[in-house]
Amino acid sequence: MRLEDCADDVIRVADALGVERIVPVGYSMGGAIAQLVWQRHPDRVAGMVLCATAGSFAEARDERLSFLGLTGLAALARVTPGQARDWISDQVYLQRKTQTWGPWAVSQAARHDWRMVLEAGRALGSFSSLDWIGEIDVPVSIVVTMRDPVVPLRRQVRLFEAIEHAAAFRVDGEHDAIVAVADRFVPTLVRATRHALGTSR
Repeated sequence: MRLEDCADDVIRVADALGVERIVPVGYSMGGAIAQLVWQRHPDRVAGMVLCATAGSFAEARDERLSFLGLTGLAALARVTPGQARDWISDQVYLQRKTQTWGPWAVSQAARHDWRMVLEAGRALGSFSSLDWIGEIDVPVSIVVTMRDPVVPLRRQVRLFEAIEHAAAFRVDGEHDAIVAVADRFVPTLVRATRHALGTSR
C-alpha cells in the first residue's frame, strides 16, 4: 500500500463525480493523504482540512523502529486465521474502547481488515511533507486534538507552524475524539471546513 496511490484515488473519485476542485478533509493518516493530494494535484485542490495529523510521524529513531515493526506484524496477520485475528482485535483493542465509544463506532472498527491497518501504518511511517508543506497556497484549517497520545500535540503544532496561513481549531480530546467526543468534534470540524471553503455560512 502507498499513500501516494490513495491520494491519486481521491482525484479519480472526484473525476468520476465530475468535481473539478475539491477540499480534502483528512483525519490522522487521512491528513497525510490530503497533503499528498495537494502535492500531486495542486490544481485540483481549493483548500484543506487536516485533523489530528502531522507532517511526519516517525522522526526519532525509536519511532522509525516502531513503524518498521509494523511490517512484520502485517506479514504475521496475513497467515493468522481470521478467527484468531478477530479475537485479538476484540481483546487487545476494541474492549478498551467500549467505555468511550458508542456501539456503532465499535462495530465499525471491528469490521477492519487489521492486516491492511498494519500495512497502512507501515506506509505512514515513511511519510514526510516537511520539505514542501510550507509551499501550500490554499486555505488550510488544522483541527488539533489537544490530548492526543497517538499524534502528539507538538507534532500537530509543528504542522500548523509550517503552513504560514493555516488556521487552528482546537478540540479537547484524544486521537479518537471524532467518535469519543463527537459532540465537540463535529461542530469544530464544520467551522474548520467553512474556513477552508472561504465561507462563514
